[in-house]
Amino acid sequence: QVQLVESGGGLVQAGGSLRLSCAASGRTISTYTMAWFRQAPGKEREFVAIISRYGRTDYATSVKGRFTISRDNAKNTVYLQMTSLKPVDTAVYYCAADREGGWDWAQSRYDYWGQGTQVTVSS
Repeated sequence: QVQLVESGGGLVQAGGSLRLSCAASGRTISTYTMAWFRQAPGKEREFVAIISRYGRTDYATSVKGRFTISRDNAKNTVYLQMTSLKPVDTAVYYCAADREGGWDWAQSRYDYWGQGTQVTVSS
């Protein structure tokens, strides 16, 4: 089993930055595909960013150029650097792990999920 714990959320003004962390425990995630998803109030959870075991990345169109996903396998941690934040980025952000190492945005693909961290962007 893998436990994922997100941190780094908070309240920030529009245009500001935050860095989210997702710390894994239980076993190494170095061979897992990792992703970030988010859920805004009253909306369905949606894909944000993905990183493969080899460091390949991709992003939702809405965050491309503003968010950067990265991983530090030595620390068993994944990060999401968020810049130029907008009020529409307000959501609970979730980290997820695909133990098969696939390349898929579908939430059903992911085996482990964190509890989420709240990001609120004020205008």
